Formats: sequence, C-alpha cells, structure tokens
Amino acid sequence: MARIKIDLPASFSFQTELPIRITDLNYGGHLGNDALLSLLHEARVQFLKSHGYSELEFGGAGLIMADVGIVYKGEGFYGDVLTVQVQATEFTKYGFDLVYRLSTQNGKEIAHAKTGMLCFDYQLRKLKTIPLEALDRLETKA
Repeated sequence: MARIKIDLPASFSFQTELPIRITDLNYGGHLGNDALLSLLHEARVQFLKSHGYSELEFGGAGLIMADVGIVYKGEGFYGDVLTVQVQATEFTKYGFDLVYRLSTQNGKEIAHAKTGMLCFDYQLRKLKTIPLEALDRLETKA
C-alpha cells in the first residue's frame, strides 16, 4: 500500500493550542489515533469560528467532512500542549481542504493531516456550491 503524503503549505493562517488530556491516551501510553481525529475537529471548529463560521452555518451552507488523511510523525504524551496550525487549500466548486500541522511546543512534529470539507445542505441532504462570501473570506486569509 502506498503511504499517504500530505503537502503542507508554506505558511498557515490559523494556530491554536490544544492540551493532550489523560483521556486522549491509548494503551501504548501516547496520543491515540481516535483522539487525534477529535483534536483535528476541535481545531477545525476554532478555525471556522475565527472566520465567523461554524460547521452548520458556513455562509448559507453547512459543512460535511468527506475524507481525512493523517500522517503520524511522533508520539504525543499526557501534559503535552500541541500547537495546531490550520490552512484552507484546494478550493473547488463544492468545498476545500483543510491542512493541519500538529507539533509540541518545543517543535517536535506529532502529525500532518488533511480533511476534505464539502458544503452541504442538511435539509435537502445534498451537496451545495461553496458560498462566494465564505470562499472570499477563506482565500483572503490563505
């Protein structure tokens, strides 16, 4: 099987700090893959909020995650505070990608990730074209 490769942008427009909680650890004593996905979700919600949006109100559309890829770079442990950087990339008619870099505060990389986000009409249960206002807002801070 081919390894996943996530191309990181030269710079990120958003950054947040998220602690690794005791409940985020797996039986190996380090950050579990399920918990890392939850941390990505938290970072995504904060990223959207910084632009004035939420996953249910994205300029007249909702958002739904179409795919996710994670490349693990190192272990995270209880008490580590992760710096999570987020950037919107690869805009299409119906959505965009969010790319993430997670590292400890001393610079050790923990993971690179990408989530494919699609605009979605939750009432009609179908894809929706990306709202121009939202596109302009995300591209301006790219």
